[in-house]
Amino acid sequence: MGARKRVSAEKRKEEVKNKSFAILRNCPSSPRKMRYVADMIRGMEVNKALDVLHFSNKEAAAKVEKLLKSAIANWQVKNEGQRLEDNLLVVTEIKVDGGRMLKRLRTAPQGRANRIMKRSNHVTLVVDKAVVVDNESK
Repeated sequence: MGARKRVSAEKRKEEVKNKSFAILRNCPSSPRKMRYVADMIRGMEVNKALDVLHFSNKEAAAKVEKLLKSAIANWQVKNEGQRLEDNLLVVTEIKVDGGRMLKRLRTAPQGRANRIMKRSNHVTLVVDKAVVVDNESK
């Protein structure tokens, strides 16, 4: 590995150490359906996002709710001295990527077969403290 590559890799590793995140892999629903749920909570305060997910009718919402609770628990482990109630946590980043596809065949008329793609996805959710912007200093 070259020197520049090693330096950038170490920099990336340090950034990940400071983040509190949770990853859901190979969730058996299409990425498009999961992105719809992800867009609902992106940038939201954590308690409000939990409420939105809890009362959503989407099947994917239950999985994202569990993932969000895991990310909050990871934040509590990293920041042992701080209380959750004292900090304003926000869903800073939520990313949905396509996972592996199961390829199946369904019979079709006249001796043919149609391919069915059973899609899955990977979800990465990052939780962090909200950054308060002070506009009074102008």
